[in-house]
Amino acid sequence: MKSALVVLTLSVIGLLCPEVGLAAERPPNVVLIYADDLGTLDLNCYGSEDLATPHLDGLARRGVRFTQMYAPSAICSASRAGLLTGRAPLRAGVPSNASSTQGHAGMPVEEVTIAEVLKSAGYATAHIGKWHLGYTPATMPRGQGFNYSFGHMGGCIDNYSHFFYWNGPNRHDLWRNGQEVWHDGEFFPDLMVREAASFIENNKHQPFFIYWAINVPHYPMQGTAKWREHYRELSMPRRAYAEFVSTMDERIGQLLDALDQQGLRDNTLVIFQSDHGHSTESRGFFGGGNAGPYRGAKACLFEGGLRVPAIVSLPGVVPENETRDQLATGCDWLPTIADLCGAEQPAKHLDGRSLRKVIAADSAKSPHDSFVWQFGTGEGAQWAVREGDWKLLGNPRDTSGKGTLTEADTLFLANLAEDETEMTNLAEEHSQIVKRLQAIHSKWLADIQAHESKD
Repeated sequence: MKSALVVLTLSVIGLLCPEVGLAAERPPNVVLIYADDLGTLDLNCYGSEDLATPHLDGLARRGVRFTQMYAPSAICSASRAGLLTGRAPLRAGVPSNASSTQGHAGMPVEEVTIAEVLKSAGYATAHIGKWHLGYTPATMPRGQGFNYSFGHMGGCIDNYSHFFYWNGPNRHDLWRNGQEVWHDGEFFPDLMVREAASFIENNKHQPFFIYWAINVPHYPMQGTAKWREHYRELSMPRRAYAEFVSTMDERIGQLLDALDQQGLRDNTLVIFQSDHGHSTESRGFFGGGNAGPYRGAKACLFEGGLRVPAIVSLPGVVPENETRDQLATGCDWLPTIADLCGAEQPAKHLDGRSLRKVIAADSAKSPHDSFVWQFGTGEGAQWAVREGDWKLLGNPRDTSGKGTLTEADTLFLANLAEDETEMTNLAEEHSQIVKRLQAIHSKWLADIQAHESKD
């Protein structure tokens, strides 16, 4: 009786005082949903008026929605490396995209992933969906801390044939636990829900972690008939994009229902985020996503390439129906998850910081005084530094085509409080700020090189 009273008391303390820690008898399950190419404002709860996203809107009502969440990178593999390791993609050894061809390694095996952190804490771990972080046994999910894996290893697949969707030669890309499997003609988003629900059923008696890297709304945009009918009046390319976004939302709702059916929703930390901004590539009909006033899209470091929708929910612990305006990044999820789950942080240099205090209170300060991004390597690499309202971009590109960049814009300075559009370069009139932010980038690069031998 005394021991039951202690457990009850600790549980109540954990719920009412999140700063004390989660003191529940069992740590929370974790479902981390990473969307693919979802635009900055492309959910109804982010202000979209032409998209139906009721399930993600419902998740936002049951949790906290971020307004200044930044992806670890503006490209797929690099962003995923930053998410899973809590380290800047360059530091994690994935500055750009990994190969989509079998036999090519990706993220170094020495990196420590969220799966490895939680596996060490007694969690069952699963990867469902897209991987794009290596195509050798050692660098596929089972070599990076996941007990279970189902999905494609390359960057994109056709959702019915499960063949690589990019260029020839055509090759099939669907794997379960490192073995090729065939599900000809079955809709991949439905397969992912089925696999994730099965994993929940099989592991409901122990804490589990699911990394659902849902390959939507990444091209090929293959929304279902229900949503093609719903959006029939929209013009292209928004129509195809909207069809796939709502198809994604519906499948996420099905997975949340699976948690409810098992009675697990109230003890499951659910995190949703996009990997970067929307695509303007030809395979994505040159657009369709919406970054609103923000310049940029996928593959560039203007706001439209980096600022992404993000929601976190854990009933009884995370506040409900609130927003957070503090600067946060996808690299912060590893330390945040470890913090909330009572797991040990990796013994590596992390660029991410726990968002626990920010999630608990809108008055909390961002854990970042500044943050640095770099896409690629060498002198021509794109990079950016955010410090307060100031943002400096080096070698910028604008994949949204909103403006023209010249050699005079090699260093591009914006004040986001005064001009969220990043259309005016203030570098010439604020040279001292440029020098300060350049120094932050240079110090960051030197720090990565210094830690290479130690890590």
